[in-house]
Amino acid sequence: MRIGALDVGTNTVLMLVAETTPAGAVRRVMDLARITRLGQGVDRTRRLDPQAAARTIDAIVEFAGQARAAGVEKIAAAGTATLRDVADGADFIRRVRERAGIELEIISGETEAWLSYLAVLRGLSFDGSQRLLIIDIGGGSTEFIRAGGAATEFINAQSAGKLEVASLQIGSVRLTERLIRHDPPTVREAADLRLAIDTELQRLGWTFAADVLVGIAGTVTTVCAIALELDPYDSQRVHGYELSRADVERVIELLGSLPIAERRRLKGLDPARADVIFAGAAILERVMSEADVNSVTVSDQGVRWGLVWRELGFGAAAPPKPS
Repeated sequence: MRIGALDVGTNTVLMLVAETTPAGAVRRVMDLARITRLGQGVDRTRRLDPQAAARTIDAIVEFAGQARAAGVEKIAAAGTATLRDVADGADFIRRVRERAGIELEIISGETEAWLSYLAVLRGLSFDGSQRLLIIDIGGGSTEFIRAGGAATEFINAQSAGKLEVASLQIGSVRLTERLIRHDPPTVREAADLRLAIDTELQRLGWTFAADVLVGIAGTVTTVCAIALELDPYDSQRVHGYELSRADVERVIELLGSLPIAERRRLKGLDPARADVIFAGAAILERVMSEADVNSVTVSDQGVRWGLVWRELGFGAAAPPKPS
């Protein structure tokens, strides 16, 4: 059986086609990505920019066509932070339904975190007694998942209460639009960025101590790819890689020293992400600092993989209540 999973985010549109094997495994058949910047200007207007919406719908239509040509039997689709924030989300969903034949579900931040957790638990191997802290840094929000001990038990609905999830309104696009006015950012802007992130982390009120920090989604994989100077991107090298805090700090220093035009030429960086990656990397560094960890385990499998696992019956249909 082949399943399609569509993740419509603030910055990117992702489409995964996966298939089950006779041995019970799940194999990646196709993985498509395009930066469409759906969240462009949303933090200020709370409405979708018409051109950004058109770019995004065009990408969805194209990806859906490729997935169906590859033989998918079903496409599960989720919209995240931007579509949670805007007043005209229902119209966007209608247009996606009419043009792509896909029913797009606008998921809560807690559901987004839960799907990310499913992806990590199925896609990486951890000692069941380890305390996990998982971060999903998106364009509009960042999701946090905290699982303490016997993590493998949390996969069923009965034990979902042992999992803590939270969603903060800090993301690479949102913070760039709010705080960065110069190219490259000034020392004051970089300091304001760190302060804004720290304020939100402290407001959450969590103790971030963990045995393992896992980072998923495009910001973390991009920071990893830049650190490794990958050209082209190699998911097999990125997935499961232990990215040191020193490397994250080195990448931030590099990004902060370069204007966007020069960042676009960096190995490992999609040019379309060049203007927002500095803010995204700063979120990762501040979480690592708060958690007092020396490395982050990088996962190349995010919400789209969580959608696949949910369709296959792994995990609860609904997330635990937010903490």
